[in-house]
Amino acid sequence: MLSSNQRKLISHLQKKKYRLEKNLFVAEGKKVINELINSDWPFKNLFSTEEDFHPDSELLTSDEMKKISNFKTPSQALGVFVLPEPQKILSEPITIGVDGISDPGNLGTIIRLCDWFGISELICSKNTVDCFNAKVIQASMGSIARVKCHYVTDLGEVLTKMQKPIYGATIDGDSIYSTKLPNKASYIFGSESHGISKPLFNHLKGEFSIPSFRDGDNRAESLNVANATAIFLSELFRGSKV
Repeated sequence: MLSSNQRKLISHLQKKKYRLEKNLFVAEGKKVINELINSDWPFKNLFSTEEDFHPDSELLTSDEMKKISNFKTPSQALGVFVLPEPQKILSEPITIGVDGISDPGNLGTIIRLCDWFGISELICSKNTVDCFNAKVIQASMGSIARVKCHYVTDLGEVLTKMQKPIYGATIDGDSIYSTKLPNKASYIFGSESHGISKPLFNHLKGEFSIPSFRDGDNRAESLNVANATAIFLSELFRGSKV
């Protein structure tokens, strides 16, 4: 049975300030939780509506799970995990930076993309949604266990210190299909509505874009940032594995 203190804690962890205060975050979904557990990520509590989910999980009814879930349709499992300690930035050959990404689903998908393409860290501006938001965690589908998110005050300065060229994904840049994308560089993707913030342009060596193939003025204004990241990474790694 779920105690009132447990329910209150999980409810508080919906907010970033309480996640930082308690040093905990919530993950939902069997796949996500199993990914975290298999990565030896420490947890405080596990809850499930299935009796045999995990030896340490507490059995809940479906109604109890609904009361603590962040989603309209709750999954069969929810876990309270410990936030990781801040870690040093590795500066891999390819670095992805995100600036002002506000949609949790987009950030979670970008984390999953980094995992798929073997990128183990993501550099985020302070105004990017928290990667330990429950909706980001779910959208990452467990990739948060393998991709470290670093939040920095000055994204441009941090990327510049890596001493490799920085490129921005913009509407007006050179086509990614007509220019070879450098395989030792940083790439910045901006917010869904405002793009890359103006101060960051001072740090860019160049800009790249995904051209639209529809003629005329009646066409989509832009691509979803997660979709754009997927296309960029696919083009960037083209030919790397055959």
